[in-house]
Amino acid sequence: MNQMTPPPRVEIIPASAPFSEAQRSWLNGFFAGLLSDAPAALSAEQGAAVMEEDDGAPWHDQTMPIADRMKLAEGKPLRRKMMAAMAQQDCGQCGYNCNDYADALAGRTEPRLNLCVPGGKETARMLKALHEELEKAPAAGAAPMAKSAAEPVEASAPDPSTLGRSRDNPAPAIFLGRRLLNGKGSEKETWHMDFDLSGCGLDYVVGDSFGIFASNDLGHVDQIIALLGASHTTIVRGKTLREVLQHDVSLAPAPDSLFELMSYLTGGTHRAKARALAQGEDPDGDAATIDVMAALQKFPHVRPHPEAFVEALEPLQPRLYSISSSHNATPGKLSLTVDIVRYVVGSRKRHGLASSFLADRIQPGDQLKVYVQKAHGFALPEDPSVPIIMVGPGTGIAPFRAFLHDRKATRAPGKNWLFFGHQRSVSDFFYADELNEMKAEGFLTRLSLAWSRDSGEKFYVQDRMREVGRDVWTWLADGAHVYICGDAKRMAKDVERALVDIVAQYGARSTDEAVLFVGELKKKGRFQLDVY
Repeated sequence: MNQMTPPPRVEIIPASAPFSEAQRSWLNGFFAGLLSDAPAALSAEQGAAVMEEDDGAPWHDQTMPIADRMKLAEGKPLRRKMMAAMAQQDCGQCGYNCNDYADALAGRTEPRLNLCVPGGKETARMLKALHEELEKAPAAGAAPMAKSAAEPVEASAPDPSTLGRSRDNPAPAIFLGRRLLNGKGSEKETWHMDFDLSGCGLDYVVGDSFGIFASNDLGHVDQIIALLGASHTTIVRGKTLREVLQHDVSLAPAPDSLFELMSYLTGGTHRAKARALAQGEDPDGDAATIDVMAALQKFPHVRPHPEAFVEALEPLQPRLYSISSSHNATPGKLSLTVDIVRYVVGSRKRHGLASSFLADRIQPGDQLKVYVQKAHGFALPEDPSVPIIMVGPGTGIAPFRAFLHDRKATRAPGKNWLFFGHQRSVSDFFYADELNEMKAEGFLTRLSLAWSRDSGEKFYVQDRMREVGRDVWTWLADGAHVYICGDAKRMAKDVERALVDIVAQYGARSTDEAVLFVGELKKKGRFQLDVY
């Protein structure tokens, strides 16, 4: 048996530096990982095991808690466990689909473990643990080393034919304007936003998503620089610190790696608290709202060097939104339906990055970097005569507004049924005028509404579905496709459960048979979800 020679220990932090041996060891590893090549690629035997397929990834369900997904993946190859850890079904925000991202991680060609935007810290932590298992696996043979993300590669000119078709080659679009969709008294803030694509020639189909590259607020960036005690002209990664913080890294939420770095720059109770946060614990009950600025404020005596600070942050990711318009209806124009997220850190209210950018900072006429993410299965039936049932509360209405406008523009003869719900009918009935007009014309065959705050008892879209369950079953029996868009954690589960109950009650089936029936709808592409 050949014995592998361990690589020499890399010493970047000098012995004279004011750190303990444990601190020096961690910092050496931290910077060595940024500067060195990635681990060896998998051997042929390991590659064969990694490529082992299963029965369609039953654990890869966006509505399922990560613990349940990982339990279903027990005993599977590491690549499949990585896929199970991901929270969204091919949303594309990482620049891959989930299957290819898992392949890249398992094949060690992608060193970044934090690209799954919907999964957030939860998924990143699980991928880190799985990657550590991969590191422990014996590497056989002299396979070529994979390129490190930090290693410079020769840049090639972007392919003009792919302009705006991926996050790696965004196109320029012009922001046209926004209008508030909520009425007075609403607890929400939701905007309809329009973009001009005519100048870049980008088009799309309904069901696609729209990626926007936001930037961090300059005032927020300058506050962070002040907390670091640094100069905004400090050069990091070949740019000024101010430029890097504004355009290249995420400032919310604070990543585990930042707390890990802080734990080695302080001591005592502060160090214990930073370590706890780095491990996903919540010692003060505020972990869910700690962004990068709040992390610096929480540890006011810790002042990381700007380079170490930047390297501990995550890359700034584009934001993806369901498109709420039809290219066939309004060529050259694209619309979004966007919820504005505002959260509280301490006593101060702040925006999420995309919320701040879209709601407050861009102005009509501004040019943005954008791209279209092609739909993975969430599309209209190929046969325009097929009836469709759409369930989209809140901003989940976005792709269904697009579906309706597209079917109307193309004169599709199929029947259309929309279930929409929100808190209050008087203030939260998005696109009420155009939906009521479509209903009056007979184009929107049925419009079923549910308001959770209009009366003492909460009433949701799934409750409305059960109320008209016999008609829902009739549409299903006639070949209707069913679509759900919106919240994955509760709404999507509740709607699917309602669908199973309807099939059991009006289709004369047992619960187990109804579950199998709904499962068959999914396999045939007649039941599709776009949930987050």
